[in-house]
Amino acid sequence: MNEALPDVPEVRVVGLPQLTSGFDLVERLDLPMHLKVHGPLEPMGGEKLAQLSERINLKGRGGAGFPFHKKLRSVADSAIKRGVRPVVVVNGSEDEPACRKDTVLINRAPHLILDGALLVAEALGARTLVVGVTRESTQRSMEAALAERGLSNGRRSALKAFVQRNPIRMVTGAAASLIRSIDGGPAVPPGRKTSASVNGVGGAPTLLSNAETFAQLAIAARIGPERYGNTGLYDEPGTVMLTVSGAVARPMVIEVPTGVPLRYVLQLAGAPPVPQGVLTGGYHGKWIDAATVNEAVVSRNSLDAVGGALGAGAILPISQETCPLGESLRVAQWLAEESAGQCGPCYLGLPAAARGMEDIINGGGPAALEALKQVAKNVKRRGACSHPDGSAMFLESTIKAFTDDLAAHVLGNGCGRPVEGVLPLFEEGMAPAGISSGGAPQETGDSRQKIFVDWTLCRGHGLCADILPEVFQLGADGFPTVAQAKVPRFAEAKALRAVRRCPALALRLEEDTRGSAPSRNLPVLSQGRGRRALGR
Repeated sequence: MNEALPDVPEVRVVGLPQLTSGFDLVERLDLPMHLKVHGPLEPMGGEKLAQLSERINLKGRGGAGFPFHKKLRSVADSAIKRGVRPVVVVNGSEDEPACRKDTVLINRAPHLILDGALLVAEALGARTLVVGVTRESTQRSMEAALAERGLSNGRRSALKAFVQRNPIRMVTGAAASLIRSIDGGPAVPPGRKTSASVNGVGGAPTLLSNAETFAQLAIAARIGPERYGNTGLYDEPGTVMLTVSGAVARPMVIEVPTGVPLRYVLQLAGAPPVPQGVLTGGYHGKWIDAATVNEAVVSRNSLDAVGGALGAGAILPISQETCPLGESLRVAQWLAEESAGQCGPCYLGLPAAARGMEDIINGGGPAALEALKQVAKNVKRRGACSHPDGSAMFLESTIKAFTDDLAAHVLGNGCGRPVEGVLPLFEEGMAPAGISSGGAPQETGDSRQKIFVDWTLCRGHGLCADILPEVFQLGADGFPTVAQAKVPRFAEAKALRAVRRCPALALRLEEDTRGSAPSRNLPVLSQGRGRRALGR
């Protein structure tokens, strides 16, 4: 069973270090050591900065890969048209269990990230800089870095700078979630898609980008586009930070020039010589098979061309000795549990997809496979954020990559291989089970409240499922699928609201005094033969 990755795993470099310069000297580069290693950084005008970003083809390193120069110009144009000061936000939220490259940078080279962010803030005339994090270690390191530079959120500060800490959840890393939390709301997507470049923090144009992106910008601004372009590929110059885990002897974060063969990176981490498959891009990424690994190099274009994805920079091989569908099921269950519980495609579709994968593994036959394909198709492009889309892409890639194993499970008695748990997930209790409305994690587990449905009154309005999706989902007949259930502690207020707003007055809350509650807060909604609860 693979253990959860530490915040700062082993760090390696192929070729000359750029982002990881100085890592061989100290564990963390404070400001004096940072300046010794990298030297000072001169300010740069907005258009010159945009031209630099365009010349080096800098794209966001958080997963979406949006061109940085377009984002920079869009924010500048919006700020000028509206006559308001923009805001700069560093997204250091890294909430996938298999991703650590941004966490490593924040813990070990925080000033390189701040260099890039401050460069952008000065070019845009911003007066607010926010760094979003989700881990205690990254919060400590970045707050120390701000203090070392004399930056604070004080009333008289020329540039107000502070760290925004959110819970460790998949959806809190979304740009819209981070902006919403900075404005004092819950760290979940707002339900409507808006452009941060036009309407971000406090309604102001906001340049929000990933931590590594700002660090790459700081390197390029120091050495210039020509020297920067001497490393890596012509069309994707520079280096890439990767997190390599899964079935490897040495999980690590590694800085490599673009163009390095993917198989060489896997060899450095001690992956199997012929992996059964490699998950590229993280848990919103895509699988590639062993033959494809030999064709791929580390670059966004190369991985896209072979059916993979650079995504968040996570690379996870699995061996020939494990069941790939079983490994993927564990991830699918985790993705389902990471729902914000706000929109149907996420809180209904993802658990249904995980159950569909489980049905296939348990011999559900072709019908189970078709049902899973349909669910994955239905959740795409319908959510309040990209979580349903990324999760569906992962599931569809699993079906496509492991056709032999799929046939063995769908048409036979299974592949006969065990599930070893090589794809890292958070350890029990490591990540909070609820999403808070502020910066601190919520209380988790079940409360002593139990909610009941009075079937003599229920008319199937479905409002309970809208208000309290943690407990209620609707069956094919339009009625709730449970008659009574424990209420998660973080959802007590919503449970009371559901009772008060039920049009038929069919719900009631009672105190449960019969001992401790089950550990899980998501209901078992499946019906029929032998299905297990998600997360078990």
